[in-house]
Amino acid sequence: MSVAVRRALAAAAALPLLIGALGACGYGSGKKEDRTENAGAKGAKLSADTVRIGYFPNITHATPLVGEQEGLLQKELGGTELRSTTFNAGPSEIEALNAGSIDIGWIGPSPAINGYVKSKGKSLRIISGSASGGVKLVVDPKKISSLDDVKGKRIATPQKGNTQDVAFLNWIATKGWNVDPQSGKGDVSVVRTDNKVTPDAFKAGSVDGAWVPEPTASKLVSQGGKVLLDEAGLWPDKKFVITNVVVSQKFLDAHPDVVEAVLRGSVRTNAWIKGNPDKAKASANAALKKLSGKELPAEILDPAWKSIEVTDDPLAKTLDEEAAHAVKAGLLEKPDLSGIYHLTVLNKVLKAEGGKPADAAGLGKQ
Repeated sequence: MSVAVRRALAAAAALPLLIGALGACGYGSGKKEDRTENAGAKGAKLSADTVRIGYFPNITHATPLVGEQEGLLQKELGGTELRSTTFNAGPSEIEALNAGSIDIGWIGPSPAINGYVKSKGKSLRIISGSASGGVKLVVDPKKISSLDDVKGKRIATPQKGNTQDVAFLNWIATKGWNVDPQSGKGDVSVVRTDNKVTPDAFKAGSVDGAWVPEPTASKLVSQGGKVLLDEAGLWPDKKFVITNVVVSQKFLDAHPDVVEAVLRGSVRTNAWIKGNPDKAKASANAALKKLSGKELPAEILDPAWKSIEVTDDPLAKTLDEEAAHAVKAGLLEKPDLSGIYHLTVLNKVLKAEGGKPADAAGLGKQ
């Protein structure tokens, strides 16, 4: 194992539990990286000159990737300019939202919950769903051939307390095994490792598998790993939230027309993705190349793309269950999530588009 991998693994294992650090659900976990600006604003402006969005440069955030790449988001905004910033971790995106650096963000459930709870419901609201699925347990088939074989092995998750870490700890509990959520030690060794490092650690044999989102899961498969479990199979209808759309409460109050335009663009982008899956996949990859300088190879992109479903439905019940799993694992105090959803604008858009209204599962507030 290289010195770089050893250092990265050591740093990951030494991370303290910070509830404010919940939820690096994307590919990597650094601060914001790139900033792009869209010069395609045409027509009459809405109530704001610009709207600043944030998202991760990975395919669990296919909606903003494709929506910006194809100009579908900007089209709905008319003369209001769309600007975007990409992030590699939920905490840094929440910080940007709280600081007023972005107005609307695509983000995973754990950081959305954390941001809402820490601000006592004042900083943000979840206004739409965006994606479901795309999380798998991938293992070294030479070391693990069945789910029972996971006991006693070293399994990576992206970050202590993040969405996948909580899901894995909950699954461990259902098996009747014991793991200390703080240290990750127990019947299974949970190794908190940055998604960028996990493929190297897996290749070096430092971990025996990983419970990770796409495209990391497909990257491990390309290195000889085997998908032992798809998390979608653990949820009703095989659906669970992996990406939400959140908005600054301040921006929502000041510019509801802009929020509506962005959500209309999001809904129409999702419809375009579903109607044009191959074109959408190519568009997302082109956007990734623009943002990171390289595309995902077909052997990684194709299976990863198939495992993710874009959705306008926020799948609110699954977010509530994910929060309950974090509480059960000892990683989160029982949160008050009443009012975390504001779906009025989304449902207005969905009605106009001929869609079914989204349900807040009792956690909505107008």
